[in-house]
Amino acid sequence: MKINTFGVNSINPYNQSNRQINDVKKGQSFADKLEISITAKEMQGTKNYNTERAERVEKLKEEIASGEYKVDARKVAEDMLKYYRF
Repeated sequence: MKINTFGVNSINPYNQSNRQINDVKKGQSFADKLEISITAKEMQGTKNYNTERAERVEKLKEEIASGEYKVDARKVAEDMLKYYRF
C-alpha cells in the first residue's frame, strides 16, 4: 500500500492553536501559598490532648493502686443505656 501526501495538510495542527499566556505584572512576584485545612488544624490540637490523657491515665493508675478509686454505678448504668439506645 502506498500512502501519498497529496491533499493532506502537512501543517501541524497543534501549532495553529496559540495559547495566550497571561503576562506577569511588573512588581508582582510568584510565591507558593499554603492553606491548612480545618481537619489539620484540629489535629494540631491533639498534642495537648495526648499529654492531658496521659496525665489522666497516670492519675487513675495511682488511685487504683492506692484503693482510692471509686466507681459510680449510677453513672456507668446511665452511660451504658445511652450507648445502647442510640
